[in-house]
Amino acid sequence: MNGTNLFKIALRALANNKLRAFLTMLGIIIGVASVITMLAIGQGSKKSIQQQISEMGSNMIMIHPGADMRGGVRQDPSAMQTLKLTDYEALRDETNFLSAISPNVSSSGQLIAGNNNYPASVNGENGEMFTEADIQSSAKVCVIGKTIVDNLFPDGSDPVGKIIRFSKIPFRVVGVLKSKGYNSMGQDQDAVVLAPYTTVM
Repeated sequence: MNGTNLFKIALRALANNKLRAFLTMLGIIIGVASVITMLAIGQGSKKSIQQQISEMGSNMIMIHPGADMRGGVRQDPSAMQTLKLTDYEALRDETNFLSAISPNVSSSGQLIAGNNNYPASVNGENGEMFTEADIQSSAKVCVIGKTIVDNLFPDGSDPVGKIIRFSKIPFRVVGVLKSKGYNSMGQDQDAVVLAPYTTVM
């Protein structure tokens, strides 16, 4: 019996059992579609998780003071002052596995430039955008994010070199950060002002 006859017999069997053939094809189609869908969902979830981790910085560790009990009242971690500059210096000088380290000090207030203002937090850090002289002299310089630029300079003018005020303290803008958008928590990563940590302290 050759292949042509086998093919004809198979077609005749399918024609005689249309419902059974339809249900069999339907089962195969649903099974294959389910496998493809599950693989697509798995790959999408994997990509989403990797993106969230990369936004946080997969090789970055942030150390914050823990909460404490004082007078029988649990204090908020942000109110703790248990981490000192000596802790930063010890980590900087005595560890071998950190490629970079920076202290971080934060203060909230109103930013003002001309007739425009915007509520924000100023974060004090140590980094390549500030020189060692800026750190040592507590220079009143800052680097700002795109959201700050859009709100304080809505006319589109270049903010570099301009003076903005934070709680009546003038800061000279020395740079603008690259736009990062919103993170996975819905926080605007461009609504940021960075200054030397000694200045913020």
